[in-house]
Amino acid sequence: MSKSVSRLLIAASIVLLSLWGCAAKVDDGESVLFNTEISEDATPAVLKRIMAAGKNSISEIKFEKGTYHFYPDKGLEFFVHISNHNDEVIRTAFPLSNLENLVIDGQGSEFIFHGRMIPFLIDHCKNISVKNLSVDWATPFHSEGLIVAVDEKNKTFDLQISKEYPYVIRNEQIIFIKEYYEHNAGQAIMYNPERKAIAFGTELHTPLTSIHGVKVQTFTDEIKPKYEIDPRDPIESINTLENSLRVEEIEPGLVRFYNHRKKLPRKGMVLVMKGDQGANRLAPAFRVTFTDGFYANNVNVHHAGGMGIIAENSSDLILDSFNVTPSHGRMVSTTADATHFVGCRGKVELKNCTFNNQLDDASNVHGTYQKIVDVLGENTLGIRMGHFQQQGFVIGRVGDSIGLVRLSKSFFPYEKLTLKSVQKINSRYQILTFNEKIPASIQQGDLIENLDAYPEFLVENCNISRNRARGLLLSTPKKTVIKNNFFSTEMEALLIPVESGHWYESGSAIDLTITNNKFQDCNHSGYDRGMIRFETDDDNQNIAFKNVEISNNEINHYDNLFLEISNTKGLVFKNNVITCSGTFPKLYPNHPAIHIKSSEDIVFEHNKYQGDATEMIETEGDMSMLEFK
Repeated sequence: MSKSVSRLLIAASIVLLSLWGCAAKVDDGESVLFNTEISEDATPAVLKRIMAAGKNSISEIKFEKGTYHFYPDKGLEFFVHISNHNDEVIRTAFPLSNLENLVIDGQGSEFIFHGRMIPFLIDHCKNISVKNLSVDWATPFHSEGLIVAVDEKNKTFDLQISKEYPYVIRNEQIIFIKEYYEHNAGQAIMYNPERKAIAFGTELHTPLTSIHGVKVQTFTDEIKPKYEIDPRDPIESINTLENSLRVEEIEPGLVRFYNHRKKLPRKGMVLVMKGDQGANRLAPAFRVTFTDGFYANNVNVHHAGGMGIIAENSSDLILDSFNVTPSHGRMVSTTADATHFVGCRGKVELKNCTFNNQLDDASNVHGTYQKIVDVLGENTLGIRMGHFQQQGFVIGRVGDSIGLVRLSKSFFPYEKLTLKSVQKINSRYQILTFNEKIPASIQQGDLIENLDAYPEFLVENCNISRNRARGLLLSTPKKTVIKNNFFSTEMEALLIPVESGHWYESGSAIDLTITNNKFQDCNHSGYDRGMIRFETDDDNQNIAFKNVEISNNEINHYDNLFLEISNTKGLVFKNNVITCSGTFPKLYPNHPAIHIKSSEDIVFEHNKYQGDATEMIETEGDMSMLEFK
């Protein structure tokens, strides 16, 4: 080989190595650090850099440890449909869209938000991590007052309200004034300030009976809609209600309530109010949509005007030390669920979390039922969203397996189709096209569900207590494990439902393990329900739930009924210890400890019962005798 040829080969090799090196080099994006110089209103600076991420990518956003305020005045504005929330025009400082492999590290910072903002709006992203920060609001979306006097003779009660909750009285109604927001008394519930938890027996006293039907309804029966309407929807339905509650000010900060028709609230309790249902869920702390990989670690959500996190159509959501707890002496953390997952897939994990004092469930995982209203062609359906707070939700992705369901016949699909396309006509009505022909047996009113949009679900080492409503709602047919948790909730600790008539939340548990948990005095608000409850809202004997193990749990209950089983095949209840706490007086002393209906293959073995129910197991319908062992 000549020297000239050798030089050419060496030069070519250098060029190739250089080109290969350029191709192999990955631009990880810029690491951005914000310091406390922007703390008075961090919205403009943070928003400016995130909006430039398309041209100048970011791998990490860090904040110097401190307190940062975020105002909506210079936030990016969106109109959003948010599942299980109001449809709202909101603003945000963190519009994360089409980003990948981004870490947001607060380094122990506190983020204080003001008004109608969604702190983190995460859409069509991959591998987003948020860690080491807290989310709070300067002015909460709810209001609180101490009940200082009760007049049984005149049926009034007096509420002492602190300066933290400014108010006006307008048309004899109390209106609480916030930053960029206001609400009336609306939904209300009693808290016990000593326990900092929902008051025992609150359902006898709250919610406030604040509305009644109007007396004059002239010619309204002449309005006959052609199509189905949602009676809960303030837009679609006819409003035939008016205020009945009347409020007057006795002195600044002291108001008197008239015309409450339930038992009067108890003196010394804290009354928590968050406004009318259907209008009080507008600002979740985290909203995650169409995102694959969301990780939260050491994140504290002290408040939100809605849920702590609502995730839709996303996958692999891992929350470790994601804590929802109140701040500043408030009774309430979030005004709705701590966490909520709709149409998600892959894995959802909640580990080492604390969910306290939220005004709804700790977590709810489910799909959605959507109603078939039109057969538009051999492979095309028109479908309608059932609940107005699920408007705009997209059933799934191209290629997903869609089940056709007729619940009167079975809780499981009678046919499966493959989704080809989704055409959104409006927020309620969408047109779905499938790869296969629609079966001739289909009927108007049947439901659809996405069989691929359910996750495996793990809840481990969590504290779920002092909140309104349930602990966990479990509606996924994928492997679900609930272990090593503590529950003390106003309603059921665990509700395993099929819900098709109100929220239209699809899914049924068919691989569920509940083990090594402690249940303490759940259902203490007054509802006649079990701590662990399997339930459907369709009155039939069809099997909905399968392959359940409830083992090695401690159940310490003030009342009798702790377990309700319905529509279940294959449940083993073993190695559990049930004791009577004596914490509260029994609300239902004549109830059995366990109630079972429409179920088969139910086994009790190696359990220890130390309660005092006179009847251990009550069965309903055509069921064989069961023995508690």
